[in-house]
Amino acid sequence: MSLQLTATRVALRALERTAPRLGAALAERLFFTPPRTTLTPSIRQVLESGRPFRVRVEEGRVSAWAWGSGPVVALVHGWGGRGGRMAAAFVEPLVAGGFSVVTFDAPGHGASDGKLSSMPQFARALAAIAAEAGSLYGIVAHSMGGSASTLAMAGGLQVERAVFIAPAADPARYAQDFAKLLAVGPVALEAMRQRSEARLRIRWSELNVPRLAAGLRRPLLVFHDRHDVTVPYDEGVAIAAAWPGAELVTTRGLGHRDIVRDREVVVQAVAFLRRERPIGISDT
Repeated sequence: MSLQLTATRVALRALERTAPRLGAALAERLFFTPPRTTLTPSIRQVLESGRPFRVRVEEGRVSAWAWGSGPVVALVHGWGGRGGRMAAAFVEPLVAGGFSVVTFDAPGHGASDGKLSSMPQFARALAAIAAEAGSLYGIVAHSMGGSASTLAMAGGLQVERAVFIAPAADPARYAQDFAKLLAVGPVALEAMRQRSEARLRIRWSELNVPRLAAGLRRPLLVFHDRHDVTVPYDEGVAIAAAWPGAELVTTRGLGHRDIVRDREVVVQAVAFLRRERPIGISDT
């Protein structure tokens, strides 16, 4: 355990006893602050080949990029990710397949404004991107990007088809893991929930993806690796089972991040968006 983590645990444990409201404020900031990541030169080149634009959301400006012409497919990254990483894998095959592509850095990520982020903020940014684009034909989303896309669709965002890669079924559940890791006590955790619900104007209980999925009818293809240690395979299974008519493709040995740029996954995702029949990578 690092010294920084140890110090944070000690501080939060002490605040639970002496100043739980302050502990809740600190816990909220830590939980909703995404890690900052850099882009490789090759990914930067992909972004430079696109048309940059920005949209405004409550947190400020969201940086976005577009390529090609045709029906619009939005690429939605996951927690701590960047739109450019999704673009590096998907822009070329999607444009070659007759689509135009947009991607963005969610609030608090990459080149966009803000320091905090969350599933509702991802969803609202996606809705703003869709409004700027005029309409969306499809979505390809990774990890919490899939969760946020579900929330946006449940809120009225119209798309014809969606592809989720290693989607998280209940991002609010990760607060429990966070609390255990940082020794956030029950009083501070409950206060953190109340603070964040007021700030985001949505209850944690409303972020359960399988529950949201039950009311959606658009075709969905889910990819999930059986040995994903970041978002367990069972979460992708639960989403596919709850979403009427969804298809699940199981992979092995790709984990949580490599699956996004796996050639077979990309080929099948594009084929699905083109309404061609996907071929399973492995058994489910």
